[in-house]
Amino acid sequence: MGGSGPTLDKPKREAILDLGKYLNEKIRVKFTGGREVVGVLKGYDQLLNLVLDNVEETLQPPLPPTRQLGLTVLRGPTITVLSPVDGSEEIENPFTSDGQ
Repeated sequence: MGGSGPTLDKPKREAILDLGKYLNEKIRVKFTGGREVVGVLKGYDQLLNLVLDNVEETLQPPLPPTRQLGLTVLRGPTITVLSPVDGSEEIENPFTSDGQ
């Protein structure tokens, strides 16, 4: 038989953060290890993997101050800080229960 096996209905994982309001907006992303980029958010998934366009990486001296990267995919597990370039916003802690 040519079946691929039984399919298991897994509950769909929800994203920890809703980044939908930042689509097509400029955001700043910092990574483990100290790298930092700024770019326009074009897409994301529930693991916070990001697609940014017009990405500019800030470099540490003695290198030139910035490097243009263009369209870039950023891996969610390596991200430590994610913030809008224009201002900031406090969000509710997604890891606390409503009763605390």
